[in-house]
Amino acid sequence: MVIALDDKWIWDSWYARDGDTWHAFFLQADKSLSDPELRHWSATHGHAVSTDLVSWQHRGTCFAPAPAPAWDDCTTWTGSVVRGDDDLWHLFYTGSSRAERGLKQRIGHAISSDLHDWHRVGDGQCLDLSGDVYEDYTPGRWHDRAMRDPWVMRDPAGNGWLMFFTARANATAEPNAAGAIGLATSADLHAWTLRDPVFVGGFGQLEVPQVLRIGQRWYCLFSTSGNHWSAAYTERAPQAPVTGTHYLFADDPRGPWAIAPGPFLDGSSPCRRYAGRIVQTPEGMRFLGFAHQSENGGFVGHVMEPEPIETDSEGWLLFSRHRRSAA
Repeated sequence: MVIALDDKWIWDSWYARDGDTWHAFFLQADKSLSDPELRHWSATHGHAVSTDLVSWQHRGTCFAPAPAPAWDDCTTWTGSVVRGDDDLWHLFYTGSSRAERGLKQRIGHAISSDLHDWHRVGDGQCLDLSGDVYEDYTPGRWHDRAMRDPWVMRDPAGNGWLMFFTARANATAEPNAAGAIGLATSADLHAWTLRDPVFVGGFGQLEVPQVLRIGQRWYCLFSTSGNHWSAAYTERAPQAPVTGTHYLFADDPRGPWAIAPGPFLDGSSPCRRYAGRIVQTPEGMRFLGFAHQSENGGFVGHVMEPEPIETDSEGWLLFSRHRRSAA
């Protein structure tokens, strides 16, 4: 294990680099809850630092739900961190309210000068769903209104910013075919405009997206459960449904995107590792995710050691340990 605490479960993580120092942010919850499923409703953001992605120093809790009543007084979940043109660090995160029983997710914004002390911009909320393209909460169809896990990056086509997030699309007959990667754009990291999804289909949800360019191709990592594979994808997939991390690919971050061919990049049943992220270091790319289930299916809850990952001659992602067998 790499990022671990004796008294807390740790799961989704995201990373920012400041000089030679890596900053890890992650969801955490006290093990005193006893039932790990309750962790989702007691999550705060933890913070740790490292110079090698292996040895980490914990800095403690850096962000938490707002005092009630607030739009994010129930949960503050997964996000991403970028450095803005104002030289401040910007955290974008998932929030939900107790008044809505945590069923409707929105996206929030906080800023920091030191990557630890975060302050909400206004009341924090920066983006909500609107219109009829995205699916709202519909009891009996899906368990929540998905608008979470924002991944923010500079727009390679201009001076602004792109935000990708986990969402669901309207007008799909099968709930497991409604998973979407949503999009919003901004000129300044403060005012955001909701756009149509850049990808819809294949799964009921595409969690913790990460969009990055490797060479001339764009990749969008996502994680999902084997229970959320659509009928169409299950029929054509080269394996039985698994839980874990896979990816989309495209020539442009605005799409069109397609599901990468072949088996899941990092999937198993029971799920060994979830919510994978790729970090790009001078020594090459590294893949980090959290230990999800033990062999008997129990929840584990720590970030595993970084694993080298690369692309093959055709541009498909593979773990370096598979290089010989894939050649």
